[in-house]
Amino acid sequence: MTLSFELDPAVSPALRDEVLSLWADVSNAGGSVGFVPPVTTDEIRPELVRHLVAMAEGRTRLLVGRDGTGAVVATAFLTCNTHRLMRHWVWLYTVMVHPRHQGKGYGRDLLDAAADAARGLDGIEAIRLTCRGGLGLERFYGSCGYKEVGRIPGAIRVAPGDDRDDVFMLLPLP
Repeated sequence: MTLSFELDPAVSPALRDEVLSLWADVSNAGGSVGFVPPVTTDEIRPELVRHLVAMAEGRTRLLVGRDGTGAVVATAFLTCNTHRLMRHWVWLYTVMVHPRHQGKGYGRDLLDAAADAARGLDGIEAIRLTCRGGLGLERFYGSCGYKEVGRIPGAIRVAPGDDRDDVFMLLPLP
């Protein structure tokens, strides 16, 4: 089964709730998306609201991946730079694929769709993202064409005594 992707879908209460549920499921399965398990949708909601406000202000774009049933099973947020010297690249945040779909190639499909979406934005030449070290994410993103361009050791404190590197990755867009 392949996913269908949509950039900038209309944000209905149903879509908002699906993204919130996906975020909780990914977080509780150990996904590196800003939270550590256990987490509830109520704890995640303020962060989603921040993304939705940025979308309403035109600073962030939502990419949604749906499976054959129409369910939201993958998302990513593309955030434009406001700094006048950095408007030629975007950030990719909160890259998520539902845990039940891990290993099906959906993560790679999502990153390909994000690159296609970024190419469609005026003047965008690259995508930057950060990921939490210690989970093998650098290898995954590397296999999708991203290059590690920086690392801050111990910048992410997952729990007391469990500090992880903050890894910066870049995908130049042809």
